[in-house]
Amino acid sequence: MNSTNIDDFDYRLPDESIARYPVTPRHDSKLLVYGKGEILSDRYFNLPDHLPADSLLIINNSKVIEARLHFRKNTGGQLEVFCLEHGDKYPDVSTAMQQKGNVEWICQIGGAKKWKAGPVELQFESNGRQQMLYAEQLERLDSGFKILFHWTDPNLCFAEILHLAGKIPLPPYLNRETEESDKSNYQTVYAKEDGSVAAPTAGLHLTDELFDYLRTKNIDTATLTLHVGAGTFKPVKANTAEEHDMHAEFIEVRRDLLKTLLEQPEQTRVAVGTTSLRTLESIYWMGVKLLQDPKVTLQDIQLTQWEAYTLPQDFSFSAALKALLQQFEKERCDQLLTKTSIMIKPGYRIRSVDAILTNFHQPRSTLLLLIHAFVGSDWKIIYDYALANNYRFLSYGDGSLLWLNK
Repeated sequence: MNSTNIDDFDYRLPDESIARYPVTPRHDSKLLVYGKGEILSDRYFNLPDHLPADSLLIINNSKVIEARLHFRKNTGGQLEVFCLEHGDKYPDVSTAMQQKGNVEWICQIGGAKKWKAGPVELQFESNGRQQMLYAEQLERLDSGFKILFHWTDPNLCFAEILHLAGKIPLPPYLNRETEESDKSNYQTVYAKEDGSVAAPTAGLHLTDELFDYLRTKNIDTATLTLHVGAGTFKPVKANTAEEHDMHAEFIEVRRDLLKTLLEQPEQTRVAVGTTSLRTLESIYWMGVKLLQDPKVTLQDIQLTQWEAYTLPQDFSFSAALKALLQQFEKERCDQLLTKTSIMIKPGYRIRSVDAILTNFHQPRSTLLLLIHAFVGSDWKIIYDYALANNYRFLSYGDGSLLWLNK
């Protein structure tokens, strides 16, 4: 495996180029279109004009949870508890979110050194009555702390607790407090499955009006779920990509998606965001694992960081998905719930889509490595163009439609 120097993925991002708020309406954001070495500028509402009729957009319907909780200690001091992922006693995010009375969660703690022992508390209101949420440390982990939450109203599930007591976790680079408008602005219009701590931001530009326009060209959508973890903001501090520890994220793929992708193998497919692309590429490799070893089950099919580079490379996308679908039927299930840690970097060959809709990403990030896998070294030309033409960067910024350099 060739070494990838992170210094090659640095660029100067002026503070004034970082979007602190979205444009209104969302589909008025700028859209950079890149294909075959050429660049043009448009706006998102005109996206259908840049796609062939009968294309398929693959969207990530994960919903951002109000993962930041501000507790009060017995001494009167404050500390922040940031919910990262559900405890391992629950099979999936949805089950953990529906727990009533108490739940275990893996969290980061702001000011952990000052939290010596005992519970901390957070007062909130539900149906006009004051309620209390308590947090207690159960265990120190490499990834943070295992926290036991319990609350006074046994009729409330944890998803409702977060909605009532928590705050939307804006990316740290926005450098501002969460505002009321972020509750809707930092969600896609199709967000459904609770579990992300960061929005799949490429989808923030898509509105109901834009979906109506897409349908006039028979451009359809298919849905998957990847719950975005805080690791998406984890800077690459190593000198090379190969030394970076890629974060794992939970994915959910239903039988219907596999059938849709197999129905028209020549259909133009567009991943809406890096999260959709990571999921699609991951299920390809999971199918390859099944083709390589029929004894593998869906329970132990999760993908580690470098497996995609060591597995057989010659299976088609359709063959891998057929193997996965056959495994669904064999195990009599309708969905796959698992984890992926795949790192897509220079030299990786994209199998699942023809194009990607994506925002402009941070310097020295794993997301830029993924963009290189898509367009090669032209990523520098694309980003220079965007900066020179006053595109807005990062989560609330503008975006791009990038066609795969084959």
